Amino acid sequence: MADTSNVAAAARKAKIDTSAAYQRRRNDAEFNRQWQIALCEGYDNLEMELLHRLRTGEVKPPPGAKRAARSFDNATAFRLLAAHRESAARQRAVRDQVSAADIRASIDRKVEELRQRVMAAKAARGAVTAGTTKETGNAG
Repeated sequence: MADTSNVAAAARKAKIDTSAAYQRRRNDAEFNRQWQIALCEGYDNLEMELLHRLRTGEVKPPPGAKRAARSFDNATAFRLLAAHRESAARQRAVRDQVSAADIRASIDRKVEELRQRVMAAKAARGAVTAGTTKETGNAG
């Protein structure tokens, strides 16, 4: 679970059926505890990978292009983080003895900081574009 954040992939690697993993989680408190720890670790890893991609992008060739371009599509990773936000926050609270509300507030601050950076970058690009338009004498 920590490697993939994916129950089906973890079950395949362990050579067990996914339903057996869920059943054991329901019936075995220690297994459930380890599951939550692994899930939290997996989402910590995903968050770090996502932050890396947000900063550096991914080099991919666009359809039909001869050269690769840097891509910043992270919608799927954001959806995964959002889907497990609460369970990861609860486990972090247990691990760090911090309340879930404090963790949620910390996550909200991080998201707001990222949003502000994106807005600032867009504004800077808009200012450069507007300056270029004025310099070249193009209207609009």
